[in-house]
Order: sequence, then C-alpha cells, then structure tokens
Amino acid sequence: MRFRVPSLFVLMLCCGVHAADAAVIAPAASAVQGETEAVIEADSLSGQRDRQIEATGDATLRKDGKLIRADRLLYTPTDREVDAQGGVVLEQQQGDKVSGPHLHLNMETGRGEMEQPQFRFQGSFGRASATTMEILDKQHYTLNDAKYTTCPAGNDDWQLKMGSLQLDRAEQIGTARDASVTFKGVPFIYTPWMDFPLDDHRTSGFLSPTYGATSNSGLDFSLPYYWNIAPYADATFVPRMMSKRGVQLSNEFRYLGTGYSGELHADVLPNDRIANVNREHYAIAFNKSISGGASGYLDYNHVNDDAYFRDGLGTPGVLNSAAQVNLMQQGGMNLNADGWNSAVRVQRYQTLQDPLAPIVAPYARLPQISTSTARDVSDVSLAFTGEYVEFSHPSLVSGTRLVLNPSVSYPLVFEPAFYVTPKLALNSSQYIMGANNTAGLPNASRTLPLLSVDSGMFFERDSHLFGGDYIQTLEPRAYYVYVPYRNQDLLPNFDSALADFNLTQMFTENRFAGNDRIGDANQVTLATTSRLIADSNGAERLRVTLGERFSFSTPQVNLVTPNANTGKSDVLLAVGGGVGKTLSFDSLIDFDPNQSRTQQYNWAARYSPEPGKTLNLGYQFQSDTIQQVDISGQWPLSQRWGSVAKLNYSFFDKRIVNSIAGLEYNEACWTVRLVAQFTTTATLQSSTGFFVVLDLNNFMQAGLDPNATLKQNIPGYIKTNTNPVIPPSVVIP
Repeated sequence: MRFRVPSLFVLMLCCGVHAADAAVIAPAASAVQGETEAVIEADSLSGQRDRQIEATGDATLRKDGKLIRADRLLYTPTDREVDAQGGVVLEQQQGDKVSGPHLHLNMETGRGEMEQPQFRFQGSFGRASATTMEILDKQHYTLNDAKYTTCPAGNDDWQLKMGSLQLDRAEQIGTARDASVTFKGVPFIYTPWMDFPLDDHRTSGFLSPTYGATSNSGLDFSLPYYWNIAPYADATFVPRMMSKRGVQLSNEFRYLGTGYSGELHADVLPNDRIANVNREHYAIAFNKSISGGASGYLDYNHVNDDAYFRDGLGTPGVLNSAAQVNLMQQGGMNLNADGWNSAVRVQRYQTLQDPLAPIVAPYARLPQISTSTARDVSDVSLAFTGEYVEFSHPSLVSGTRLVLNPSVSYPLVFEPAFYVTPKLALNSSQYIMGANNTAGLPNASRTLPLLSVDSGMFFERDSHLFGGDYIQTLEPRAYYVYVPYRNQDLLPNFDSALADFNLTQMFTENRFAGNDRIGDANQVTLATTSRLIADSNGAERLRVTLGERFSFSTPQVNLVTPNANTGKSDVLLAVGGGVGKTLSFDSLIDFDPNQSRTQQYNWAARYSPEPGKTLNLGYQFQSDTIQQVDISGQWPLSQRWGSVAKLNYSFFDKRIVNSIAGLEYNEACWTVRLVAQFTTTATLQSSTGFFVVLDLNNFMQAGLDPNATLKQNIPGYIKTNTNPVIPPSVVIP
C-alpha cells in the first residue's frame, strides 16, 4: 500500500545515516591528518593514532557539518572501523537525528549496524524506531521491526509497523514487508509488501480506502489503486462497492507534457441492481498551449441517464453533485496577440431532466467565433467586440447571428473628486433563420446606438464615532443611458433573458443579458455610497449603498409582461460591514415603489471570534418564489470535541433543502469525524449520507474526508487538527 509520510521519514532517516559514512578521525588535541579530515573532541583521548584511538566522556566526531556523539568512541585506523557506545547520536546540519545505544561502522566499506535506532526529524511531525539498522553499504540499509508515528513521545495511539524496511538509495526505492497500521493497538490496514519512493518521485500502489453510507446506495466502500505509468502520465483505478447497487469501476488517466495536459475519466456501474441498467459516466479534459499566444482546449462530459448524479453515482460523499443539470461538452481555441483576444469554439450541453420539473435545454453553439480589443489613443478609449454564432436546437428555431459592437469613451477626471465618462457604442446584429422556424421568422438585422454618461464624486472626512477614529466617505454616482426603441418582436431569442436587478446591473447599458434583446432606455440611475473606514487599520466597518433608476419614457422592449408603472425601478438598499474582528454582516433590500411592496431581501451575518469558531445566519426572501433560512456553524464543545452543523430550510416549500450534522474528536495525533448530510436531489427526491473518517495526522486518512463538503456548506469552516511545528530544541529520548 502507498502512504504519504513514510517516503519522507525514510528520506530523512537515510540523511541521518550519511552523517557517519565518510568520517575519518583526527584528535582535536593533537590533530592527525588521515585521507579525509575529521575532528574528535572528548573529555579524554587515549591510544595510538596508527593503531587505536579511544575518546570517552561527551565524545564527538565532526565531519562536513555532520556529527557523531557518544559516551565512548573507539576508532581503529587499520580496519577503518568506528565503534560508538552509550547515548549515540547521528546528526546533520538540517537537525535530523538518529539515536541509539550502540553503533558499529566500517568507514571503508560502509557496512555497519546500529542497535535500537530512534529517529526524530527537524521541522516534521514524525518519529520512528527499529530494533536494529543494518547498513549494507553507503546506498543500502535494512531496518528490522520498524515503527513510525506522528504522535508525541510517550503516545503510540497509532503506528505504522513494518517487519522489515529496506532502503535502496541508488534506485530511490523503499520496500516494506509485513506492514500494518494499528490504531489503539488494533490493526486495521495490513499488506504483506509495499514499496514507495525515497524522494519526490511517484510510485504505484494502493491509496487509503474510503467508506461511508447513503440512503440511495447503501454501504459505500472504495479502495483506489494508483499506477505511476511514466514521469508524464499516471492513472487511478477505483473499485467502488455499493451494497444496494453493485460494484462501480472508476478510472482516471492523467498526462502532462511540455505545453499540454489532460485527463480522461471513465466510470461504469454494470447492471445497477436498483435501476436494472448499466450506469456510465465519461469525461475528457485537454489543454494545449501553442506558440504565438494560441491555445486549445477540450471539455467533454457525458452520462447515459438523467438520474446518474441524483442517485449519488458521482464523487463519493459529495451529495451536492446532484445539482448538476447541464453537462458541458465543448472544445475550441484561443488566440491573444497584438492586443486582440480571439476565440473559436463549439459548445453544447447534455441536459439532465427531472421528470417532475423539466427545463428547456440550452442552445448549442456550432460554432461560436468572437474577437475583442481595447486601445487608448491619446485620452480616448476605443473598444470593439465581435461575435458570430450558429445556434442549433432540436426543437426550437435555429439560426446564425452576427454581432458587431464598436465603442468609444472619453474619461474626464476633475481633481480631486469628480469624474465624467461619456461613452458611445453601436450594436449591429444580423440574423439568418435556420431549422425549426415554424413561426416563419424572416431574416433580420438591427442596428442601435447606445449612449451612456457615467459620473460621480468622492468625498471623505475624519470622524470620531463610537469611541474610535474613522474616515467617512460620501460617493454619489449618476449614470445616464439612452437607447432608441426598435421593435424586436420578430427577432429570435437564442440567449437573452432579463438580467437580475442589482447594484451592479443598475450601472449597465442593457437591462437584458445576451445579445438578442437590446432594451430601449431613456433613464438615469442615482446612487450613493457611504463608508466608515477605521483609521487605525483601514478595515471597512460600515458600508451603506442606496440606489434607484428613473425612466423618462416607458420601456417597450420586454420578454415578460411589464409592470403597469415602470417610471421608477425598485429601490435597492445594501448595508454591510464588520464590527470589530469577530462579527461581519451583509444585507440587501429590494423595494418596489410601484406596488409598495418588498420584492426581495436577504441578509447574512457571521460571528467568528477565532479559527475553528464560526456561526453563520442568513435569510433569503424573494416574492412568491423563495423564502429560506440558512444556519451553519463550527464550534468546539470541549477541549477534544467539536461540532459542525447546517440547516437550510425552505418556508415556501415547507421542507429541508440541505442539512449537515457532524462531530469531531481531536487527539494529539489523530482525529475522528462523523458527518451526516441530507440533500434534496430532485423535486420529490432526497438523499441521506453518513460518513466516518479517521485522520492520522500528517500520514493518512481512512474513510471519506468530508472537508470539501463542509467548506462548501459552512462558510469559515477549517480543519482543526493542525500540528504545531516541532521546535529545534526537542531532545531525542
């Protein structure tokens, strides 16, 4: 089996052994030069330099920054042998140490033996021991009855035990036999043989197993195998056993070369015992850099049924993968040269339908060609974007669209706090109708000028509020847009939709997303922002923004039925900031003055006094569609126990959308996490998962790590089992 840390610890171990390899003795008191210089220091030196030298009492041998320390050192020049006894320590400049009661070493052949070696590594978390270390030569070592752990001295809660460990520095390979990982004295992983690299090179072998349970699939167990094919390619094979469904075979192949990289995924579940069909997922990702600023890519994903992700057959333990609806299938090329950014791609989606809530599949772009540039000429900013797309759909009207959009703007800045930026753009679009044109839409064109003027001011002053010194700002802004009306009812709609009205969209030229609809406008947006900024550290303690859009004429281009009175837009009020270093909040209110009601509002607050302590509370309301509360947090229950939780409840649907509950127990060198998650996967479907992971600090994890899921669902979550750095003054036992 293959683990992460043994490679590191045996590498350091061998570095420690090298401390003795080339040492030739020269007494410190009366230096004697041999073939290689060395220095001995001791309380007492005796013997003859050409026969035998004995150093006793805090004896040390130094050579090239390396050191052998012992109560007694005995060196025989004729045989080139060193014998060290009593508190022997091998140490190198990096601080890695090997200690034992007895070391015998032949300096010429490199052969030797150390009894009961113990290893402690500077700047690392591990320690190791063995009954004997046989030094076969300067490149080969054997440790008998070796043990490794990241637990502190005196604590052996978990250990990696090896009957023998052979280290080949020539081939940079370590081989362990009769290896097992024990926890609280109980072995839970065993392998009769394993090998691993002694440096940063990869090697083939089994990875840590994962296990859990879900309501959709039952008990879930995976045992990955990693195959190091070549320095530029590898593969991972994952047999995944699900008690309710059968055995899924997941395969990942990766490759990396000069200027290119890629991944291939193939996941197959033969004869799903619940669905009684084969379940398959394929994915290809490829990127290639080409000289001259060009690059290419391919991103293709496919499953053979709509319920694949809803049934939990994606990444084990990631129930949120059920939210995948449109799988990307695209490829293309990009070119960035001489100030132009150009791209060509073909793109389509595989849409996974929920039978109780079907959606319209997006259009395919076969192909899409785009280009853009921006240049400054004197004080004038010139820009151009162009796009050609051929839209294709199996049931909706298809066609091609050409859009050309040049623009010119002239920023005017009046010091110190006033700016005006007029901009003129010309949007020209042409359409040629294609298949499925049942409405008989004619080929058409549309050309519209878009005029905008963005202006604002910035003021600040010193303020003393709430017992602190602040910089208070006032930032009024006015944004005018004029776009003449053109009847666009006979134009197809390939990719346009009414954009969400928010503080960013208020300051854009078009109220629609996409290029098929250009909204007529004669309007001005007025907004102001005020901030309180702490004078001591620049932190934003309070931010208030108020904005509204006023139309001088009723907009006539619409995709939905407009409100009866559209002279005024919704009023947006956003308030946010941070109270001290522990509490932050953010909120937005959208009020419709035409109907005298709140269209939507949301707010969120986070309390985080220190790492590992986080509480989040949020609420989201959207008229007639959304009313949800979101509560999540991470909090210690005691010195050892910690908790995580999340609840996302929809008052509108009267059901739980997503929930998580978990416990974490931390010891000095290991952590156990137990996490349960409930997720709504479809209109009337849900899934529950239960996952347990044993984390042996800085070594391996047994089980399915919920870290990614917890980070995604609980803002501010961090892993708490991080070890402190071992100080340089640690003494070897």
